[in-house]
Amino acid sequence: MKKTTTVFGLLRHAETEWNRDKRIQGNHDAPLTEGGRRAAIAWGPKLQPLHWNAIVASPLGRAVQTARHINEHLKLPLEKGPNGLGEQDWGKWTGKRLPELEADPSGDIARQVTLGWRFCPPGGETREAVWKRAFGALCDMHSVYPGKKILVVTHEGVVKALLYRLLGRRFLPEEPAVLNKGRYLHLVSCERRSLRIDQINAVKL
Repeated sequence: MKKTTTVFGLLRHAETEWNRDKRIQGNHDAPLTEGGRRAAIAWGPKLQPLHWNAIVASPLGRAVQTARHINEHLKLPLEKGPNGLGEQDWGKWTGKRLPELEADPSGDIARQVTLGWRFCPPGGETREAVWKRAFGALCDMHSVYPGKKILVVTHEGVVKALLYRLLGRRFLPEEPAVLNKGRYLHLVSCERRSLRIDQINAVKL
């Protein structure tokens, strides 16, 4: 690895009340559950062997809370990152449950899932837009942390957008799963304005 290469560990935030209730969160913030808080605290010792230099969290509260709990053990510099690390905007579907959308007679959700990267909730943003802003955020962070190892606490939509684009996936439901179920850390590297995957499902938490 070049001395100027930045390694990012991508990690989804801990469980929130809306995760537990199976509601779509998007840019809405719900607090972590008690189980989520306990889990995030327990992640600190599991992540320590990777020797991070800093933690950067999505500006959304659930990511910041998760990062703070992880940092109770790691005790690293922690900052709130750029908006590019925030979750996909789900527009009018925010707060709804998937069965509600599937029962909609318009069939919009069924049509949207066939669009791959152009999937866009009404009033929200496309997966393509999430990829572009997340890619830009990591590139900008590379210029701030050249040669460092940064833990990035973010969201499922951001993690998938980054990894799926780097894997050349079409973001369609018939594609085989590449991300293991459960909470995993994934590693990517950035050099100048180029990203590459180092390891998917690198650490089970």
